Amino acid sequence: MNIIQIILNSVKKHFEENGKLEKFSPLFDATKTFFFIPGDVTTQCPHVRDSLDLKRFMSFVVIAVFPTFLWGIYNTGYHTLLATGQEISFLNAFVTGSFTVIPIVFVSYAVGFFWEVVFAVVKKHNISEGFLVTGILFSLTLPPSIPLWQVALGISFGVVVGKEVFGGTGRNFLNPALTGRAFLFFSYPLSMSGDNIWIVAQNMGNTTVDAISAATPLVVILSDVGTGSIEAVLNDAGYFFTTLFYGLYPGSIGETSTLFCLAGALILVVTRIANYRIIAGGVIGVLATGFFLNFAFSLENSPWYGLNPFYHLVMGGFAFGITFMATDPVSAPGMDLSRWIYGFLTGMLVVVIRVFNPAYPEGVMLSILFMNMLAPLIDHFIIEIKIKNRIANV
Repeated sequence: MNIIQIILNSVKKHFEENGKLEKFSPLFDATKTFFFIPGDVTTQCPHVRDSLDLKRFMSFVVIAVFPTFLWGIYNTGYHTLLATGQEISFLNAFVTGSFTVIPIVFVSYAVGFFWEVVFAVVKKHNISEGFLVTGILFSLTLPPSIPLWQVALGISFGVVVGKEVFGGTGRNFLNPALTGRAFLFFSYPLSMSGDNIWIVAQNMGNTTVDAISAATPLVVILSDVGTGSIEAVLNDAGYFFTTLFYGLYPGSIGETSTLFCLAGALILVVTRIANYRIIAGGVIGVLATGFFLNFAFSLENSPWYGLNPFYHLVMGGFAFGITFMATDPVSAPGMDLSRWIYGFLTGMLVVVIRVFNPAYPEGVMLSILFMNMLAPLIDHFIIEIKIKNRIANV
């Protein structure tokens, strides 16, 4: 028998009912679940057989997001070396990025797990594997230069206010990772947006912040577009469509590469972890709204009206958000038609916020959180329509 299994079995009695460590049983269960798959079986008929439990479900999401995580490390290191004038190589960029990204992820997991344990002990329920996903997704939505204390504060708000106060995993109506990011965005806007916060060079020897001039594509548009073409402004800044698609530009750690987000989406759809209707609906919503603005409004009123809609798909965090955030099965609708509507409206709102609110050029975070609140209502109306369309009993 595995040595870990022997150790766990030997101390199990202390965490059971009337044991001296009974109140810490959720922590024991979490440790056992981390090493082993659930061993509980039904003893009488009917027997339910399913190859997917919560642990496997969350593990697939972590696997799907891993490519964007690795790219985020490399991209962060690459632009740090570029800004400080150091030699750039794949290994050097990856190591440099690791020293920035890994502490952010570590703080996110450590502080978030602390709150999970506290609520599990107080409310006497098991620690859910759902935080494996929340911790990594929250980290990847942050800029690489964010202070670690703000990471701790943001994940605390996301876990406590966004999930635990509603009963924990499975009962939250907002995505916890996005809830934490929204809290940081509105509480500490200078740390979450702007020209100079996207590259970690403040602590690189004698290099000063004033020497850094890189900005995200959306910030470039906001500051330089004037009345010209947005595509031209992006091209002049070196942000060609292919650059935006592959993701080698400053931005949040995991949100820059549409290519790796597509790889994650493919994994989630093939394994049926994410519903393709939400992702497809979001893409259709972006394109439909973008083309509508192209034809319905004059370019003279705003350059945003004439922007190629496909740029909305590769700029900012749309690909990351629609793949990993909008598809959260807890905060998204459960009916198939509802998922199409939910995805479409999410994509539409992204474009609407970007175009009609110049002070907030992103839009993905707010659109998903807003649709999270509407998801139960969408399901309600779809169910009501289906009930009304039933054939009356004879």
